[in-house]
Amino acid sequence: MTLAELIAKFRVDADDGAIPPKWVDASLFDWFTDAEAEAAIRGRLLHESTSKAVCQIAIKSGASGYALHESLYEIDYLAFLKNGDSTRTPVKLVSREYMDQIRPCWREETGLAEFAIQTDTRIRLSRTPDSAGTLFIEGYRVPLEPLTSAGDEPEIHKSHHAQLVQWVLFRAFSVPDAETMDPNRAALANQAFTNYFGERPDSNLRRSSTEDTEHHNQAHWV
Repeated sequence: MTLAELIAKFRVDADDGAIPPKWVDASLFDWFTDAEAEAAIRGRLLHESTSKAVCQIAIKSGASGYALHESLYEIDYLAFLKNGDSTRTPVKLVSREYMDQIRPCWREETGLAEFAIQTDTRIRLSRTPDSAGTLFIEGYRVPLEPLTSAGDEPEIHKSHHAQLVQWVLFRAFSVPDAETMDPNRAALANQAFTNYFGERPDSNLRRSSTEDTEHHNQAHWV
């Protein structure tokens, strides 16, 4: 569906047939952009493995920290290719606490990178590379471009498009306006969006995907 079609559906569902409309297009553009990003995170809908801008970082000798592409929020593959080599070396994504435990002097070590620590916007390699090369990354991201014109289409699969309206209904009915604010309708729309795309993961999402995380099987008795 195009953004124009999504807005038309929103106005029907929101009973917004007024002229001028209760909610201006500019606000709806922003909310549909937010809705797509929210859906992508909750449903892990956009996995990137081919875009050079997202998936490759030029590594310099002697530098351990690098900025991640702004769209990337969860990494599930890392490998380092030294300049001149033909085979990548796997790099394990771990936590800072894990590195402190197994190799207390990791901050001073140099050589071939074996581990990586992901923070909110950056990645830090250990050991600090002593050779230039390329870090290859795969992982989940949010959409690369905002929805800014009527003909734009969400990047997520078309089967999900109509459900984005629920997030926009939630946002619209949550605006503190005497004429349009409706907490009940906002709550229903928010719940419908959550039922479809799932709960939003917390900020520890990345930590739950690192290779040093312990996993335990828990018995449930009836």
